[in-house]
Amino acid sequence: MDLRSLVDDTQSKAGRRFFLLIQFLIGVSLISFSIETLPDLSPTARFWLYVVEVVTVSLFTIEYGLRILVAENRWQYIFSFYGLIDLLAIVPFYISTGVDLRAVRAFRLVRVFRVFKILRYSRALDRLRVAFKEVREELIVFGMMTAIIVYLASVGIYYFESESQPDKFGSVFHCQWWAIVTLTTVGYGDTYPITVGGRVFTGVVLLLGVGVVAVPTGLLASALARHRENASADQVAAADDRKPE
Repeated sequence: MDLRSLVDDTQSKAGRRFFLLIQFLIGVSLISFSIETLPDLSPTARFWLYVVEVVTVSLFTIEYGLRILVAENRWQYIFSFYGLIDLLAIVPFYISTGVDLRAVRAFRLVRVFRVFKILRYSRALDRLRVAFKEVREELIVFGMMTAIIVYLASVGIYYFESESQPDKFGSVFHCQWWAIVTLTTVGYGDTYPITVGGRVFTGVVLLLGVGVVAVPTGLLASALARHRENASADQVAAADDRKPE
């Protein structure tokens, strides 16, 4: 059996089994990590959680080695997005094993990056990645505009509320939390204006906040729709090519 087909070809029977195995291991690893955070775990429970960690890391390491082995350009894979995610899934275990330093133990928290390994095995998430790439320039420009709006909102609310509530709006920096919460329409209610001018200004910021949420959502939705239409067209064309003449 070709190793490349096993690792990369999800259409083959062996490839599908390999795909399902890695998916299962990712889930087991994340659940195990979450259980480890529970207080007052018994030594027996910690031992078996460690066993699960050793097994999953061993299998992830084998998978990483196989992917390097079958890659057409090994260095390109190692420094690619997926290659770095695969590496981050196993490195924290090897760094923290056998070292009794609290600072180094923090590397074990990086195991949460294993959740990103799911990206490799999901076509829907792959379409989302392509959609992000397609509209990244627009998102960068919109992000810059959002940062400017946050700053202007902070300055504006500071002007209206700093004298009435110096403890909450004492500086532009203090006001940035309010600006972010208001623009994203979260509205925790821990900081709010009490002056008439401040409330009117808040209404304007809330209206702007609708756009802050809606515009990037619309950009991504449009890009996803285009990518899905292109994928469907490619599938139809491929099916037509396979039909006997």
